[in-house]
Amino acid sequence: MAFTEEQLVRYSRHIILSEVGGKGQKKIGKARVLVIGAGGLGSPIALYLAAAGIGKMGIIDADTVDLTNLQRQIVHHTKDVGRPKVDSAAEKIKDLNPDVEVVTYQKYLDAENALEIYADYDYVIDGTDNFPAKFLINDAAFFSKKPLIHGGILRFDGQLFTIIPGESACYRCIFPELPPQGIVPSCQEAGVLGALAGLIGTLQATEVIKLILGIGNPLTNRILTYHGLETLFREIKIKKSPDCPLCGSNPSITELTMPVQEVCDFNPLEAEKKDQ
Repeated sequence: MAFTEEQLVRYSRHIILSEVGGKGQKKIGKARVLVIGAGGLGSPIALYLAAAGIGKMGIIDADTVDLTNLQRQIVHHTKDVGRPKVDSAAEKIKDLNPDVEVVTYQKYLDAENALEIYADYDYVIDGTDNFPAKFLINDAAFFSKKPLIHGGILRFDGQLFTIIPGESACYRCIFPELPPQGIVPSCQEAGVLGALAGLIGTLQATEVIKLILGIGNPLTNRILTYHGLETLFREIKIKKSPDCPLCGSNPSITELTMPVQEVCDFNPLEAEKKDQ
């Protein structure tokens, strides 16, 4: 693939990097990345990958834009309220960079469609905000052998790490089972600092570009956490677990199914009464 004059100018700041160059930019232009979630994390991921010149970007999200989203989901604008998020995101991506092929999926990812959708992509990025989705995304990446960049945010804190199926620790190596529903609050319940989504999402985009180019040290077997109130990054070493129910020596999960989150029967009001 030969660059046009416009592309040479557009990607010039990449091309002059010795770690990228023309060959690296062509790799980016051939890469196919699936972004799951067009929300807080998915917004900066999609915009920065589009700006970088990703060849094909898939975006899957079943939701429509809500006014509460605009505090952090920067790919959507006020005029987009009520529109499908995938349509709103695709419009901004094409406005930013017409070179990018955008494929939208206005649906939920589930055990029935995940492997089929993954088959069209080289890399997967998790921009979701609920545990069943994160476990499903991880499991589907393992069965399809697709590198996965996980990210999560809540209140003022965020985390991310990169998973190379069969080589590095997967999500279930660290969290074997879903926590009972109600134990961990959602962003809707606990809130989230909008700018935090931009920070973690941008780091996720950086990770996938490193994988595409084969440069640097990917964030495998270590979790990077960010504590916004303290402006503190921490690196937590992790390792592939031989007892992992998915990628361990004797896996109990041998096919893709939709993870089920148990309902927590913990009642904080009753617990408070017992302590009095």
